[in-house]
Amino acid sequence: MIYADGKRYYSLNYAYRERFHKKTVKISLDGGFTCPNRDGTLDTRGCIFCSAKGSGDFTAKGNTIVEQIENGKKLQKWQGQSPCYIAYFQSFTNTYAPVLKLKSLYEQALSCNDIVGISIATRPDCLGEDILFLLHEINQKTYLCVELGLQTIHDFSIKFIRRGYQNDVFEKAVYQLSQYNIEIVVHIILGLPHETKQHMLSTIHYINQLPINGVKLQLLYVLKDTDLAEYYHSGYFSTLSLTEYVDIVCDCIEYLRPDIVIHRLTGDGDSEKLIAPLWSKQKRLVLNTIHKTLKQRNSFQGKKYQSNEK
Repeated sequence: MIYADGKRYYSLNYAYRERFHKKTVKISLDGGFTCPNRDGTLDTRGCIFCSAKGSGDFTAKGNTIVEQIENGKKLQKWQGQSPCYIAYFQSFTNTYAPVLKLKSLYEQALSCNDIVGISIATRPDCLGEDILFLLHEINQKTYLCVELGLQTIHDFSIKFIRRGYQNDVFEKAVYQLSQYNIEIVVHIILGLPHETKQHMLSTIHYINQLPINGVKLQLLYVLKDTDLAEYYHSGYFSTLSLTEYVDIVCDCIEYLRPDIVIHRLTGDGDSEKLIAPLWSKQKRLVLNTIHKTLKQRNSFQGKKYQSNEK
């Protein structure tokens, strides 16, 4: 199957155009949150791959949410287009605060011109009943997407990356959000140390069985000043080559449920902090190689998906 945008998978750009009927851009925001893996509740070191900014290395500059959004709009020119925007709360855990503070921050974002919705990156163990009800209220008024970091389903990797919760916690969060008809996007990391292709495909099969709406397939990259960098330099693991990564991504696409929107196919590490793999800096090359390989395979999203898979 080839979609109307020419891609062989259900892309985020295509999904946004279906919903908003124009170019739609996410603006990454820093709401000033922390994380239970940082503040001592679970740990103080964070997840092993996480940067000092809590994966928010590309958030817009500004002291307030409104300032960040206005600055984010200026970061790129859209060749005469007038896009609409999604306010993307990205840094750290964006439901990890009292509900009144969350409500204030989310409403500040939604009050800005041309903001058509919000996307909230968080942990599945940071969704109390009061927060779920707040999200339900927002979802009734505007577009809302909640992004959950799963990364992997395998115990040895869960312990290694210091995720801090088990798969049943993730599943509970997914079903609770789904009951409120809230859109759910799942983050998966490809290339975790000592995971085989079959390990990664098992994670794909797992999410296929859940009521999720989107996925981010994220390359494992190594950044300076992370604990992962120490393991990398010690020789504990190697990062994937471009050829290996493209092969794994294409397999994941083939097994992925056809209705799941693919929000990301690679990684965006800060080039100044990136240690490996250096080929990941060439994002256009990576995407073009994935598209070319899918065409060579005569393949597409869901080609190998079976609705009765277990």
